[in-house]
Amino acid sequence: MSLPEMKEQELTIRTQPASGREAVFFYTALCGTCQLGERMLEIVQAADPSIQIGKININYAPVLRERWRIASVPCLVLLEAGEPIQFEYAMQSVDHLYKLLQQHFLTR
Repeated sequence: MSLPEMKEQELTIRTQPASGREAVFFYTALCGTCQLGERMLEIVQAADPSIQIGKININYAPVLRERWRIASVPCLVLLEAGEPIQFEYAMQSVDHLYKLLQQHFLTR
């Protein structure tokens, strides 16, 4: 199961009406750490399909990169009502990401 790819315009439109909670993984194609982080997030999704995570190549998201001040990749952005509430730069472990995302999505 791979993370669905998003475009900047799509994500911007989705967050306009202040939707619920989302998680978006910012990456670059040639970043080895990003590939490892994405694989860990795929495992999290496989373990709990209710956790939905999109991904976006930061090179094609200059507006969001600037607006949200994303400092580096990989970066997992947790959104609530269309606004970032947490930036996770260290993809520590599958267990850490699983707990983080469960807490984000299940504590409504």
